[in-house]
Amino acid sequence: MTIRPLMAAVALALMLAACGGETGGHADETHADDDHGHGHASHDEGEAPKKGEHGGRLLEAEGHTVELAIAETGRPPTYQAWLYRDGKPLPPQAGSVEVRLKRLGDIAESHVLKPQADGSLMAATVVGEPHSFDVEVIAKIGGKSLRWAYESYEGRTVIPAQIAMDSGIRVAAAGPGEIADQHELQGLLTTVEGRAARVMARFPGPIRALRANVGDRVRVGQPLATVESNLSLTDYTVTAPISGVVMSRDATVGGVAGEGTSLFEIADLSSLWVDVHVFGADAQHIQPGVPIEVTRLSDGAKAVTTLERVLPGTATASQSTVARATIPNADGLWRPGSAVKARITVARKPAALVVPLSALQTFRDWDVVFIRVGDTYEVRPVELGDRDAERVEVRSGLKAGDQVVVEQSYLVKADIEKSGASHDH
Repeated sequence: MTIRPLMAAVALALMLAACGGETGGHADETHADDDHGHGHASHDEGEAPKKGEHGGRLLEAEGHTVELAIAETGRPPTYQAWLYRDGKPLPPQAGSVEVRLKRLGDIAESHVLKPQADGSLMAATVVGEPHSFDVEVIAKIGGKSLRWAYESYEGRTVIPAQIAMDSGIRVAAAGPGEIADQHELQGLLTTVEGRAARVMARFPGPIRALRANVGDRVRVGQPLATVESNLSLTDYTVTAPISGVVMSRDATVGGVAGEGTSLFEIADLSSLWVDVHVFGADAQHIQPGVPIEVTRLSDGAKAVTTLERVLPGTATASQSTVARATIPNADGLWRPGSAVKARITVARKPAALVVPLSALQTFRDWDVVFIRVGDTYEVRPVELGDRDAERVEVRSGLKAGDQVVVEQSYLVKADIEKSGASHDH
């Protein structure tokens, strides 16, 4: 972990503590009472609810008892109940049970339990994750109507808006987007063919003066050297044939320039080629005209351009195909010979729902994101699909418009775990 995230986490904890520790399972703190931490309104804060012989919560009133549990061994999570009168078991036909849930965002759902051959009542509907909701149990036993209500929160915390803002927590609405089919490649910067020149001496003779050094920018026609001709015994001036940067100087004052001797090499570096190496089957998918993003290794700077051509040959040593693009180099910080990273986008696929990769966390054994409703944050297990370097497709677990934490999501996770609002199934 870097220093910055650590400091942010500590700052969030201190600010929440200053606000009275307003975090996750703040309802009745009975998160370990059964497999899902279902609390009972009649319990004092911190008091564990009573358990029945089947491991479920005991809801008692006027001599009648409903033992309520979430059954999930070998099946999706489903409400199951057993009926009792004066501590003695009753047949499931002796009553009825309905469990009404209110999830974050006032989302209501109902689970009606029916008699089973094993002596219990069970719902046919699945209790979706997270098991975090306000619970209302409506029962009728022997003509007597009974009701219990309690809070059952997991994966939930409250972070006041100002603290969230100061901590850098940011949300954005989940919605449709595109997933790019991208290929990560390595490349090399080279000078553009036809934009480099060697400066030659026209006539042999001693070099009397040199007026440029490596790294100097020169313009076309600028004097670079003075050479005395052996034929005429007069001095003549050697000028720059193109504008650019002096890449090398192959002469010294007092040395002798032979006919056709290279004195300088000049290159126009205002733009450069990027040659990327494509291996194996990837070469079949990469065609000219697709976008390419080039990243400078020294500082992470990026340039976006278009792939111009795929060279017809194969590099003998690496057995790779070379694909080429041109990038601008106005600041001169892209240097020939430098290795770069390249990402080529060969196609884009629409997706009904996407979130940034920064939104993803793990919680228990789930891939999750965190949503915000008011000042309350809660975990959402998600089924993920395709992804690219920036975003991922969400196939289930979210709906369009959900406010998803897209920055500092790890702070929300840390606060939930600290508060005890997470637990093992």
